[in-house]
Amino acid sequence: MTTAEAASGHTVTTDIPARLDRLPWSRWHWTIVIGLGTVWILDGLEVTVVGNIASRLSESGSGLPISSGEVTGMAAALYVAGACAGALFWGRLTDIWGRKKLFMITLGVYLAATALTAVSFSNWWFFAFRFLTGFGIGGEYAAINSAIDELIPALYRGRVDLIINGSFWLGAVGGSLLSIVALNTAYLPKDVGWRLTFALGAVLALVILLVRRHVPESPRWLLIHGRDREAEEIVTSIEEQVEAEKGQPLKRPEGEITIHQRRNVKFTEIARTLFSDYRKRSVLGFSLFIGQAFLYNAITFGFGAILTKFFDVPTGNTGYYFAVIAIGNFCGPLLLGRLFDTVGRRVMISSTYLISGLLLFLTAWLFSQGSLNAGTLTACWCGVLFFASAGASSAYLTVSEIFPMETRAMSIAFFYALGTAAGGISGPLLFADLTSTGKVADTVLAFQIGAGLMCAAGLVAALLAVRAERRSLEDVARPLTAAASAVTRGREQERPATA
Repeated sequence: MTTAEAASGHTVTTDIPARLDRLPWSRWHWTIVIGLGTVWILDGLEVTVVGNIASRLSESGSGLPISSGEVTGMAAALYVAGACAGALFWGRLTDIWGRKKLFMITLGVYLAATALTAVSFSNWWFFAFRFLTGFGIGGEYAAINSAIDELIPALYRGRVDLIINGSFWLGAVGGSLLSIVALNTAYLPKDVGWRLTFALGAVLALVILLVRRHVPESPRWLLIHGRDREAEEIVTSIEEQVEAEKGQPLKRPEGEITIHQRRNVKFTEIARTLFSDYRKRSVLGFSLFIGQAFLYNAITFGFGAILTKFFDVPTGNTGYYFAVIAIGNFCGPLLLGRLFDTVGRRVMISSTYLISGLLLFLTAWLFSQGSLNAGTLTACWCGVLFFASAGASSAYLTVSEIFPMETRAMSIAFFYALGTAAGGISGPLLFADLTSTGKVADTVLAFQIGAGLMCAAGLVAALLAVRAERRSLEDVARPLTAAASAVTRGREQERPATA
C-alpha cells in the first residue's frame, strides 16, 4: 500500500489483534521480554550507581570538584528532567515513526551519553550528560511499554509488564554491588572506579542494542498506519514459530476490527482524547505517577545520606544495604504480578499503593522514635518497596493500556513526564535538602510526604482504575481509527465519553 493510500483513509477489517492475543506463551515471547525489558536493568544501574557513589565523587581526588548534595540533588534532578523531556520528545515520534525505530534510536542516545559521562572532567560536563542520559531513557519508557503491551497476549500482559518494569531493580542490585567495588580504593583509584561503572553501562547497552535488532515492529502500529501487508507477514511468522514449538495448530482467533488507516493523529485529537473522552482515566494516570515518584524519591535519593549520617555506615558499605532493598523491589512485581491478571487491576493497584504508603508512615514513626538501626530500617524499606514496586510498575501498565492505540506512546510520555516532573525533579531537590540536614524530623517529613501521596493515589485507583485484565487493548480503549461500529471480541465497542 502506498503512503498516499494510507493517508487517504483506506479501510481494512482484520483479526490481527485477536490473533496476537490468543497466542500461548512461547520462546518468541521470551525474545521480546529479553530484547525490550532488559533496558530497565540499565536504568536501575544508572540511578543506583549515582546514588551510591555520591559520597566518593565529593571526596578530594575523585576527578570532579563536586559536592555530595550536587550529585544527589542537581545531577539527579537533571537526569529526571532529561527523562521527562525525552519522554515527550520521543513519545510523539514513537506514535508517528513506529515503536521499533524509536526503541533503537533512544537506546543509542543512552549508550552515547553514558559513555561520555564516564569521561567527565568538570561539573558542567557531568551534569550535561546526566541530562542526556535521562533524555534517552525517557524515550525508552514510551517506546518499550507501547511495544510490550502490543506484542504480549492479553492473558499475560499485566504480569509481563510489571516484571519487565520491575527489572529496574535487578539493575539496582548490580549497581549496588558494582559501587562496592568501584568505591574500594584497594582495587581502583578514586578517580577511576566511578568512571568504569558508567563505561560498563555503555557496554551493556551495546549488547542490548544487538539483541533488540531481532524484535519486530508492532503489527498493531503497522496496521493502523496503512502497512497491513507487513503486519500480516509478521503475525504469520510468529504463528508459524509458535505452532512449530507447540507441535499443534493454534486455536481460531475470536473477533475482528474495522479501522480507517491513517499516518498520524493531530495534537488536538490527543488532547481531546485525554482531557475530554477519557478524563477520569487521565486523573488516574497522573495520580499513580506522582504518588510513586514522590515515594521513591523520599527513600532512594537520600538513601546513602541517611545511612551514613544517622547510623554511621561507611560510604563504601551503603551498596550492601541498597542491594537488599533492591531485591525486595524486584520481588514485588515478580510475586504479585500474576494477581494483576487474576484478581484484577483495580484491587491490586489500589492495595499496593495503600499498603506501601501505610507501611512508610509506620517506618517514619519508628524512625522518629529512634527504634531503628541500619538493618531494621533496611528491613522496613524492603516491606514498603515490595508493594510500592508492584504499584509503581502498574502505573506504566495502566497508562499504556487504557488509552487508544494511536495515542499510546504519547500518553505514556505525558503522564510519565507530568508525574515525574512533579515528584522526580522537585523530589530530589527537596529530599536531598531534608535528608542532608542530619535532623530526624526533616527525614521523617520526607517519608511522610511520599507516604501521603502514595495513599492518595491508592484511593484514586480504588475509584477509577479500569478493569483491563485479560481484555484486548482494543476492547479496553477502542482505537480512534476504528469504524463507528467496530467488532472486537465478537461484540460492538463504543468509545466512552468520560471513562
